[in-house]
Amino acid sequence: MRPPVSHHRPAGGAPRHPFRFLIVEDETRLATALARGLAAEGFAVDVAHDGVSGLHMAQEQDYDLIVLDIMLPGLNGYRVCAQLRAAGDETPILMLTAKDGEYDEAEGLDTGADDYLTKPFSYVVLQARIRALLRRRTRTAVQVLEIGDLTVDPGAKRVERAGAEVPLTTKEFAVLEHLALHAGRVVSKADVLAHVWDFAYDGDPNIVEVYVSALRRKLDLPFGRRSITTVRGAGYRLEADGGRHA
Repeated sequence: MRPPVSHHRPAGGAPRHPFRFLIVEDETRLATALARGLAAEGFAVDVAHDGVSGLHMAQEQDYDLIVLDIMLPGLNGYRVCAQLRAAGDETPILMLTAKDGEYDEAEGLDTGADDYLTKPFSYVVLQARIRALLRRRTRTAVQVLEIGDLTVDPGAKRVERAGAEVPLTTKEFAVLEHLALHAGRVVSKADVLAHVWDFAYDGDPNIVEVYVSALRRKLDLPFGRRSITTVRGAGYRLEADGGRHA
């Protein structure tokens, strides 16, 4: 039986980001401190305390970055990283270890890790490494999304409708970005919650409806559009709809 995992949601007043992190670290105090610090910055964070649980979560959920300790019970970080890469998982991995030395670092990088940080480390340095990995990922993976006359730019966090910029809050943008990435397809409320909030969000699931309604007021109503539709019992669909309301 795997030990329990923990989940940290962003603080209520913190700026929001469409990023989800997984921390795999057996030192409970360190894992908790890292998770709370990142959650306070608005990131959704899940935590596992052993390699088996960490590997399972990484395989079952989509993460934007994994912070992975090397010395873990069950499976060490090298093996977790190697198995993820062998399965084609390209999620950026930042390895943590109490070891020090170029051979340990080389082994970590050879298994597919993207960066390496030796304990003890400064939280400021960790933040900088994370930002660098996210920038590298977004430069190679994120493209401007065009759905009819709606343009969503994930890199610049900018939205335009018919050439006019539409200001959105960070959370509104995250919901819209997720819908835009799946334009034309139905996205369930549970999927939006898991991606934009976190793996174990236990608040009111109707929060998704609140943000979808806000997006309609900002993106559809002023322009006479109806691009965000509700598919009863299934979720929401964003479509290229340039037509006017009847």
